[in-house]
Amino acid sequence: MSATLQTDLARIVGADGVLDAGTTAYGHDTAIVVGLRGRPDAVVLPGSAEEVAAVVRFCAAHDLAIVPRGGGTGYSGGATPVDGGVVCGLERMAAVRSFDPELWRINVDAGITTHTVQRLARENGLSFPVDPGAAEESQIGGNVATNAGGPHCFKYGVTRQWLLGLEVVLADGELARFGGPARKDVAGYDLTGLMCGSEGTLGVVTGVWLRLMPAPKVAIPVCGFYADAREGCEAIGALMASGVVPSAIEYLDGRTLELAGGGFPGGAPPGAGFLVVAEADGSEEEADELAEALGAGAVRPDARALWRWRDGVSVVASTAHGGKLSEDVAVPLEHLAAAIEQTLEIGARHGLPACSWGHAGDGNLHSTFLLDPRDAKSLDAAQAAAAELFDMAVGFGGTISGEHGLGVLKNGFLSKQWTPGAVAAHRAVKQALDPAGRMNPGKKLP
Repeated sequence: MSATLQTDLARIVGADGVLDAGTTAYGHDTAIVVGLRGRPDAVVLPGSAEEVAAVVRFCAAHDLAIVPRGGGTGYSGGATPVDGGVVCGLERMAAVRSFDPELWRINVDAGITTHTVQRLARENGLSFPVDPGAAEESQIGGNVATNAGGPHCFKYGVTRQWLLGLEVVLADGELARFGGPARKDVAGYDLTGLMCGSEGTLGVVTGVWLRLMPAPKVAIPVCGFYADAREGCEAIGALMASGVVPSAIEYLDGRTLELAGGGFPGGAPPGAGFLVVAEADGSEEEADELAEALGAGAVRPDARALWRWRDGVSVVASTAHGGKLSEDVAVPLEHLAAAIEQTLEIGARHGLPACSWGHAGDGNLHSTFLLDPRDAKSLDAAQAAAAELFDMAVGFGGTISGEHGLGVLKNGFLSKQWTPGAVAAHRAVKQALDPAGRMNPGKKLP
């Protein structure tokens, strides 16, 4: 970072808001596990929406790229400054602007963590059900940027369903607001929805109005173990047909159970080839119906212990070979068993151990290829396997990304999924809102 650039940015955000461009953490997000890293020209940490706007205007005047950054927990390289530019971290913007628990809403800075919002809601008898993982680090603005989901989005939906409005700095530095505290607003185009999931390529989210809900009275997980994916997916079908709407329906395949099953609360039965986790949050009677649908042998572990274990599955898988490439394809539910089986076949074709787990109710697989991140051949094989995985998902009528987004790692693959007209519309939106291509360049390319 040149002394001149540092001085200019310090005039905007203060000297303590400008970091050394070589600060390691700001050169990558979680996609570093497959070797993706960059180097910013500068790192700024604004303390207000007005400072963000001033930074964006400065970058526009000097033809500098802006790379918005939340907690850096994304898996697709969306916060990686692959071509340099100014990384705009939002962690100093972590205030609660207003909180109206009796009206089930909260207005927060984009840098507030998911955990903080969940805690504030819980302390007031409410719930914010979006739970994408890494709650202590992930930020609400990042959740918006990726339209984050998680296990409980089966019943409650992804981030977009909980947005009342956004404050966004556009590419020219204009501070704009879409929506707000009103629960209904169809006066214009759904620009709130457009920004949600745009991965920082259309603007920098600085403020968020969130809808909350009364906290469920119970949370009762019910789990069933099966011989294989076919049998387990038949149980999921029975679950869907039961009439009960679980808050979550998760699965782990046999190879994942081999790696992580030892930590399952109460222990997993020997030789189990598939696990289905469902949760009732309405009543004990609903839990009984879930248990009946899952069949004989269904167990009811402690909810906190179960979800703590489930949150750690990804880490356990990573340690098996030193690293992993884990994708987030989604398929129509009737193809879930075949997609789980084909994940293993794809891994075998590329010489990689494979496994999967994920959000079964949404047909969302975390198809995972285990690798040694220090081995270039292993990384190349994983990338080739991922490309084949995307073809499989599209072939089933699914999507290349159920929740992580495109970022850098999936650039170019959206054109396999979308028609030419849809791809053209995607490009037209980017051209209209960021004609100079300065907002998070090189990301979310169709």
